[in-house]
Amino acid sequence: MNALELTGRARTHVVALEPFAASLHRYAVAPFLALRRAAGLDGFDLRVASSFRDFDRQLAIWNAKYTGARALLDARGQPLDASMLEPPERVRAILRWSALPGASRHHWGTDLDLFDARAVPADYRVQLTPAEFAADGPFAALADWLERHAARFGFFRPFRGALSGVEAEPWHYSFAPEAETARQALTPNVLRQALDAAPLEGKPIVFEQLERLHRHFVASIDWP
Repeated sequence: MNALELTGRARTHVVALEPFAASLHRYAVAPFLALRRAAGLDGFDLRVASSFRDFDRQLAIWNAKYTGARALLDARGQPLDASMLEPPERVRAILRWSALPGASRHHWGTDLDLFDARAVPADYRVQLTPAEFAADGPFAALADWLERHAARFGFFRPFRGALSGVEAEPWHYSFAPEAETARQALTPNVLRQALDAAPLEGKPIVFEQLERLHRHFVASIDWP
């Protein structure tokens, strides 16, 4: 991937899977479809809540969380009042659950947020919360199945809350062969160049701490 693809400012590396309302890296398509078929044989209707996300969409999410227009959550998934946090605290609170624009793994088309459509009513609104994937949540069975089978198809969970600064996300799976190459290529300098002209809320704080934020929230992930 080139710098534009790495940072979500181009989509030349992804293809649309219209039946699933998803866009994936061209090399992740076949593995995902194979994963979905295997899940189907075991009784799951594996669906995609989120796949490729471009820079501008990530920027809108970031700015809405920074200003308090969108929910900001603590480590337990409980709401925070953004106005009560100093700028450095606000930045780190956002990064627990949402990446900086230019640094989201969803930019690569390798990462998906997954759920089981068969486990919930047709009008259910998926929230992607820890409670939904907990032992008594609607997606508990899928979470267990993915833990046991996803690796056979090249997918793993990058965020388990152990090594990663991002909180544990049992719904988030990554296609390892392409994602790892992208992770190593996305240096602080590449990220800084992508953010330089962007209307990013909290930019002075982000740029002041960019090396540290990159190390903790981008470079550090949880391997199986």
